[in-house]
Amino acid sequence: MRSIAKGLGLGSAAMALTALTALAWPGTAGAAPAGTASLYAPSALVLSVTAGPDADTGTVLRAVTLVCAPTPGGTHPSPAAACGELRANGAQLDPLAAPAADAVCTREWNPMTVTAVGVWQGRRLHYTYTFANPCGLRNTTGTLFAF
Repeated sequence: MRSIAKGLGLGSAAMALTALTALAWPGTAGAAPAGTASLYAPSALVLSVTAGPDADTGTVLRAVTLVCAPTPGGTHPSPAAACGELRANGAQLDPLAAPAADAVCTREWNPMTVTAVGVWQGRRLHYTYTFANPCGLRNTTGTLFAF
């Protein structure tokens, strides 16, 4: 009985991953015939904010998708600005997550972790940054994690 339940769990996880992939890359099914190269390298990310110091064990508070090629889109509130920041910084996301120099925050420890997982210009990307508290997250210099 356990092996059946385990098999159903893995099957459900596979279906969920397939559905997420389909949402992250809209219009790619049958977009180009086999053997032809696309004009755009895929660029689609899932961005999330998690309460806690570890994205794997914390509670996800919110998440959005961001698609940058061929045109900005997804559920991010400012996809064009976020994609522009990504293009300007490449895969170096630390400057986008850094708190503004003039930010005034308390020194409480209430960690918030942001993640960016997906594909950026055809390469896999997995980025994690932990803020000491929600104030640091609210005062980031970029719009990538402002959702």
